[in-house]
Amino acid sequence: MTRTALLIAAASALAVSAPAAAAGPTDPQIAHIAYTAGNLDIAAGKQALKMSHNRAVRDFAQEMVRDHTAVNKKALALVKKLHVTPQANPTSAGLTKAANAERAKLSKLRGAAFDREYLNSEVAYHKTVNAALASTLIPSAHNGELKSLLQTGLTLFKEHQAHAEMLAAKLK
Repeated sequence: MTRTALLIAAASALAVSAPAAAAGPTDPQIAHIAYTAGNLDIAAGKQALKMSHNRAVRDFAQEMVRDHTAVNKKALALVKKLHVTPQANPTSAGLTKAANAERAKLSKLRGAAFDREYLNSEVAYHKTVNAALASTLIPSAHNGELKSLLQTGLTLFKEHQAHAEMLAAKLK
């Protein structure tokens, strides 16, 4: 299964469950999803830094590690301030499963094949996460500070998506 298909399956899990879908995910679930998504992209970026020799790909990977680490630090500070315990959920689990499968796939690739697959997966990942943020996570967030952090993240992650798309087009 391709990363895109896995990510679409994980994004569809944002419905969490039929009863919860009507209300959307809770703030603790949203916090867990957002933090998990950030950690997964940090791990992908670190893998690219180990595997790629392409300067543009390495710069992009470093940007992913830097930016997602910064957003996750803000998220941790916010949940601590609000005394919220992030709650594991099927969406976080689905994202993790898909990302682990993609990292395993990438670990078998070398050179330009790795670079192309990494960038294509970053495009797909950011499309999925950005769509989830815009359509489900931000509208479902009840806490204003959480909602604001998610909106800031969405703005940044849209830039990541555009950057990944530009680099992927250059490598074709």
